[in-house]
Parts: sequence; structure tokens; C-alpha cells
Amino acid sequence: MQYVLIIHEVADYPAWKKVFDEAADIRREAGERSYQVLKYKHEPNKIVHFSAWTAIADAKKFFESPKLVKIRAEAGVKSPNFIYLEQLDSGTL
Repeated sequence: MQYVLIIHEVADYPAWKKVFDEAADIRREAGERSYQVLKYKHEPNKIVHFSAWTAIADAKKFFESPKLVKIRAEAGVKSPNFIYLEQLDSGTL
């Protein structure tokens, strides 16, 4: 499985979450298979989006598309940092 870790600040979490939820279909069509949204403990507008993708190439194509750049701007995203990851191992303890 391929993963993307995105760390970014948002102007307003509820407004960002609304746009994020509305984009579920286009994220699924692009190759996102699952996600987690987390926040920094003492910074409620610093968001971490961790997601599983069909392929890193699919994720890069999606996140770098002009359509998504526009959606991020509308959602109030500031300075996103994208980290593309490939799984080496996993387990449950």
C-alpha cells in the first residue's frame, strides 16, 4: 500500500472539514482508499491528513492538479507539506 502524509495549517477547521468531506468522491476516484484526519494537540488548526492510496503516482497527480490547488485555496489551507510513503511493514500489538 502507498501512503500520503499531509501536514498543513487551515484558517478554520470546520470550514476545511466541510470542503474535505464534499471532496470524498473525487478523492476516491483519484485513488484514495482510506484516511485519518488528526490535529496537533495544542494547535487546533494544524491538521495532519494521513491516507492510503492505490499508487503514489495517482496521489501526486491528484494533489498537484489545478483543480485541487483551487479547492485547497477555497478551504483555507496554508502551506501544505506532502510526504509520499511506501509501506515497509505493519503489525498489531
